Amino acid sequence: MSGPSRRTLARRLESIEDFSEPSARLEQYLTPAELAAHLCHLAGLQGDLEGQVVDLGTGTGMLAIAASLSGGDRVAGIDLDAGALEIARRNERAVVGGGGDGGSREHSIEWLRGDVSRHPFSLTDATVLSNPPFGAQRGNRHADRDFLETAREIGSVSYTIHNEGSQTFVESFADDEGGSVTHAFRAEFPIPKRFEFHTAAQETLEAEVFRIEWPSRK
Repeated sequence: MSGPSRRTLARRLESIEDFSEPSARLEQYLTPAELAAHLCHLAGLQGDLEGQVVDLGTGTGMLAIAASLSGGDRVAGIDLDAGALEIARRNERAVVGGGGDGGSREHSIEWLRGDVSRHPFSLTDATVLSNPPFGAQRGNRHADRDFLETAREIGSVSYTIHNEGSQTFVESFADDEGGSVTHAFRAEFPIPKRFEFHTAAQETLEAEVFRIEWPSRK
């Protein structure tokens, strides 16, 4: 499976439309184009985009679209927020459908409204991509656990983005479930001022990204 270079992919993803009215409760932040390109480029090199790909908590569709542009033919994105899914659909039409190369896509992304913890997927061998809530908001502590639990349930491999300092938690969770962290790297996650509690025009968080291989449930 071949796809665009990481740099070319990042450039195309930079046109992704952001949330118009982001929810602080849902921790809706645009996944950086450079990070999405890095993650999906790695997934392509690992051969992880050749089967079903699921973006949990897809938001603007950044990771699902990145996977599709990287060669994934069977891509789905699920999110609780209907408004976010409308943005994701527009982004697919603009970035994937328009193609940038004058072409059209034979395979479209499937967008589903639903709760990640009560999902509709009957899968055991998907590749899961996710930028879950970091758990920064009150009541959202360990919000990323639900996403990892679903990744374990439906996936054979997952790529997830977490807040700095999550490595011990992620490795412990994977180990308890029979999984193995095969890749881990840090990435910058710039966040522009968008909520009243933000004090700076932009803050850059240090994120941690993990690729986990899960044991077969077949």
